[in-house]
Order: sequence, then structure tokens, then C-alpha cells
Amino acid sequence: MMLTPPESPQGSDLDSSAGRAHFLRVFLSQRSQMEALVSRRVGCRATAADLVQDLFLRFWRRPLVQVEELSTYLLRCAGNIAIDHLRSEGARVRVNEGWLPEQDTESLAPEAALEAGNDLRHVEAALRALPERTRQIFLLNRIHGRKYADIARVMGLSQSAVEKHMMRALEACKASLRDPQTPRTPGNAPK
Repeated sequence: MMLTPPESPQGSDLDSSAGRAHFLRVFLSQRSQMEALVSRRVGCRATAADLVQDLFLRFWRRPLVQVEELSTYLLRCAGNIAIDHLRSEGARVRVNEGWLPEQDTESLAPEAALEAGNDLRHVEAALRALPERTRQIFLLNRIHGRKYADIARVMGLSQSAVEKHMMRALEACKASLRDPQTPRTPGNAPK
């Protein structure tokens, strides 16, 4: 391929259109794999298709960047966009739960409501203190309702490893309620 100097407007247009054409070919060839990957992680084909479409638009709108292996890079980006989606969904659920209590708050004594709010803050602090993978497994199971086997398959772990991560997360939550002054992680929980 002949390279033209950057100051040549025609050369840069040709390089840009050739780069975009290459990107489009690779993206379209990888689209089904990206959608399958995202679908396994988020548990919904329609959401996966939307997220992959958003990924396409992000790349299409920004200047072309040289990447060693575009197909591998796109698959990695698809996995990352799925994780970002799960994180934002977890945050949205936490916000909604905070604003839409399941019980009628007027029937609760103010002290009980205050105590419940404090307990929630302690549990959230304990979850934030967990390692990323443990927190992600906890959110997938408890917030998104994923089964251990599904989480293990998506994250490339054994089901036993997922169960151990869940035990650590649950122990951290329990410890935060026993001793609310210090957020506990499995490593610093009392023996």
C-alpha cells in the first residue's frame, strides 16, 4: 500500500475511507460473536444487540486508531461494554430501591427506618470494599438474578469458585451488620 503525505487532503480522505471500509468489514464479520458474548454476560439478546450497535457508533464517530488486531480488540471492547452495562444496571437498581421502598414508610417507626438506612449504608460500604470480581459475582446473582452456573460460564470460572466468592461477599455483608463501625472484607473479618 502506498502511503501519501499527511498534508495531502486527497491522500488522507483515501486512507480514511479505506480505514473505515476495513473497520466496517471487520465489525460486520465479528458482530454475531460480539452479540453472543454480550448476550451471555447480560442475559438478553435485545440488550446485547443494542449494546453492540452503540459500540459501532462509538467507533464510527471517532477518528480511526491503529490497532494490531482489530477483531480481537472489538471482542474485548464488547466484553467491556457488557460489564459497563451490568455496573450501570446495578447502580440504577440501587438508586431505584432507595427511592421506591417496598414497605409503606409511614407504618415504620422513624427509628426503624433510620436503622434500616444505616444498615443499608454499611452493607453498601462492605460491598464496595470487596475485590472487583467478588462484587461483580454478587451483583450478578443478587441484583440480576443470575444462577451460579451461568455466572461461572460467563466469567470463565468453576461453579465452586463462584460459590466461594458469594460466601465471601455474604460474610462481608453479615460482618458489616455485626460491627457497623468498620466495613469488613473477608480478609479482615474476625475469626
